[in-house]
Amino acid sequence: MTTPTQRRTLLRELLLALLPLLATVTLLALATQPAYRALLNNGTGTRPYAYQGLVQDLLIYRANLLDPAVTPQERQDSYEQVLGSARNRAQFAYLTELEARDEFRLAAVQRGLEARTAEGLRQATDEAFALNNLARDLGTAQSGAYVQALHDLSRALIGSALFSGLLSLTLILRALLLWRADRLRAQQREERQRDALNLASHEMRRPLQALLLAADALRAAPDEGLRQRLLTQIEDSAAQLASRADLTRLNDLYMDVTLHVQPVDLGELVRRFSSGRVHVSAPALPLVWSVDANRVRQMLENLVENAVKYTQDVVELTLDAPSGTPRVQVRDHGPGMSDDLRGRVFLPYERGPQSLGPGSGLGLPLVRRYARAHGGDVMITHAPGGGLLITLTFGQATAHVSAPPVKGKLTPG
Repeated sequence: MTTPTQRRTLLRELLLALLPLLATVTLLALATQPAYRALLNNGTGTRPYAYQGLVQDLLIYRANLLDPAVTPQERQDSYEQVLGSARNRAQFAYLTELEARDEFRLAAVQRGLEARTAEGLRQATDEAFALNNLARDLGTAQSGAYVQALHDLSRALIGSALFSGLLSLTLILRALLLWRADRLRAQQREERQRDALNLASHEMRRPLQALLLAADALRAAPDEGLRQRLLTQIEDSAAQLASRADLTRLNDLYMDVTLHVQPVDLGELVRRFSSGRVHVSAPALPLVWSVDANRVRQMLENLVENAVKYTQDVVELTLDAPSGTPRVQVRDHGPGMSDDLRGRVFLPYERGPQSLGPGSGLGLPLVRRYARAHGGDVMITHAPGGGLLITLTFGQATAHVSAPPVKGKLTPG
């Protein structure tokens, strides 16, 4: 079942598809009106045949009067012929208009003939010739109007065709751009899903390894106290796996980060990482801050794991609050990294100086995303005496943070 938005979109696209037709019909209707009115007002054009016939009949009558070979009956017949033509106004097209333009009248032709005098015949002939000339001029003018109207109509048709073609081309280009945008959005969705799966795989590796190690150690545990500690570790690793592998929330977990913020003692979180290779320094009193505990744990895991990976010495993990806000620093004594690499190491799939070792280059980008969601950031500087110093700061956490725009494809290689 279509939604109101889909119906509106369908109606909009249908109207856009009909737009060239509607625009062409409208443009033709408007552009052809002047030519149509010119043709309509001019009727079928002036036909000067009746005027020419009247002149011809007058000339024949005059010739018969001068020709002694013509019988009286033939003269009478020619007279009646020309008089009948002069009396029939209906056969003279545009007669009223012609008479209104000048002083010549068809009635004057009729009166001159009816006088049956030489003067009357001359006057009738002059009037007939004048009316014939007026009719001819009117016909010429109408022919010019017809030609102009046809030219206008031709230009209107050509203009309408060009406009319709350009409009159709514009709509085709629009459709291609929309198709390209839809395809790009689909590719971006696929890339986001792939990146989320890669991040989920990266973050599940550590609790899975811890779970397997604890399960293996549980088999050889010599006493009940150790078994209970191992079981607790297994439960914690399973909980971490569950929180990082919820396929229904991959977008909230790794892309458009959604935090579950609550007051947490950061000192307790930091002390969990104390081991033979990691020396932890934290305030004796609780340092409580509103954070997402699971996401903070992931950040610390990534930072400590990277430090341990790139040095054989002890890693120092320090928690303090020098300016009132919490700060975590991870110090290693490894080979460090170049300034150029420090600028790129927070990009997905970028690796550290010993990139031949295992890893995917996704840990630090995720740390930065989580840190900024917590209102802070993560920075890498050179440590005094060698190695690297990674500083993780906290601020006011934001419940929902969208993934930053990514330039280029996020595919390893």
